[in-house]
Amino acid sequence: MEKYEIVIGLEIHVELCTQSKLFCNCAYTFGASANDCTCPICLGMPGTLPVINQRALEFAVRAGLAMNCEITTYSKFDRKNYFYPDLPKNYQISQYDLPLCRNGVVTYLMDGETKTVALRRIHLEEDAGKSIHAEVTGDPTRSFMDFNRAGVPLMEIVSEPEIHSPEEAIAYCRAVKEILEYIEVSDCNMEEGSLRCEPNISLRPRGSKELGTRTEIKNKNSFQELLVAMEYEVKRQARILDSGGEVVQETLLFDTNTGKTVAMRGKEEADDYRYFPEPDLVHVQIDNEWIQEIQPTLPELPASRRTRFIEDYGISPANAEYLTATRQMADFFEEAAKLSGEPTICANWIMGDLSRLLNTAEIELIDSKVTPSHLSELITLINNNTISGKIAKSVLDDAFETGKMPKQIVEDKGLAQITDTSEIEAIVMQVVEENPGPAQDYRDGTKKAIGFLVGQVMKATRGKANPQLVNQILTQVLSAD
Repeated sequence: MEKYEIVIGLEIHVELCTQSKLFCNCAYTFGASANDCTCPICLGMPGTLPVINQRALEFAVRAGLAMNCEITTYSKFDRKNYFYPDLPKNYQISQYDLPLCRNGVVTYLMDGETKTVALRRIHLEEDAGKSIHAEVTGDPTRSFMDFNRAGVPLMEIVSEPEIHSPEEAIAYCRAVKEILEYIEVSDCNMEEGSLRCEPNISLRPRGSKELGTRTEIKNKNSFQELLVAMEYEVKRQARILDSGGEVVQETLLFDTNTGKTVAMRGKEEADDYRYFPEPDLVHVQIDNEWIQEIQPTLPELPASRRTRFIEDYGISPANAEYLTATRQMADFFEEAAKLSGEPTICANWIMGDLSRLLNTAEIELIDSKVTPSHLSELITLINNNTISGKIAKSVLDDAFETGKMPKQIVEDKGLAQITDTSEIEAIVMQVVEENPGPAQDYRDGTKKAIGFLVGQVMKATRGKANPQLVNQILTQVLSAD
């Protein structure tokens, strides 16, 4: 690979979370019974006419503004002609020469370094249906078609070929996903196919300005699979070039069972699709007033928020990156930090125990019973020595399960720390008496032996004794002896 430079461009397809499809009133629900979310329009029946979904246009403009694009005030839809069973009309309504958005830029982090990728365009099109093959039907001679997804508004984000490693491509895709989630135009649920990535990959000799022959890998809806597929394809092309062969321009599928890319069809160019203006739709005119109405509704975007968290709250870049990965988490952290006045401690709890609980329960933060108020109150209880850090973990577990406030849980379960020095001293004396060996080891100079004795005191008090007081009293008792 030292001889070659990798060149990658990305096409990201995003299903928009509108209430109806792009050209009809059908609502789309993932997992609905096959062909339940259909009507004569999205099934392409003769005599039907499409009507553009204005909300889908608004979402595309929001995405364009968030990614620093020029919004095209005059655009149109086109027919992209190709023949495949999941395309009921035998053409797809898309956009060709006049897309809604042009010339954007996406900023992302890669190993702590800020990088940018230019966008060529963002355009709208209707999604295709879904083919159901032998692995589901059980019959290798038959396939079935589910047209529920046909007509769902799909936004395609096309980058320039400016990415030079599979790892960079993943970082860029993650940044795009974050932006789309922040501006709430898509749920970006990759498992359900709401966000799919198609990399175009080529190699060229290092120092060359001319692009090599590219191949395209279709429809990856997992970042891990996307990474593995790109890594394999880069090596495959390098082997071909090393042997004196020529890379064939084609569209590929990635077989997860073999870990290899396989040819699907020859790579089409624009002429192959015989684009022409969609005759059943009027051209789209977007005035500047509408754009100016949309612009203020955009939230603070992840890159900007990440920088502000570092500057305003004094947290590390790595923590800021984690906390701004989703808008919900960033909002949660910021509210908890303001309520408690302890941003660093809040960050540690969110990234540690709260994330552990969310992962175990397999739920999102927005669905959790723990709120910023819960976390703020928990931190206050620790700071005023009402509970220890160890007890706090169990309190958070309980709050996550029941939704009760930490203070109430502590009162109900009698978890408040023992801070009465005479009570702790009596327990310390008993522990020292019952463990003469470690006590003598400490007196003889093995200072770490005190850790065992502290553990025994905490066990005797069920973790409720103040650890600092326990250490202090133990040291006094053993030194006096």
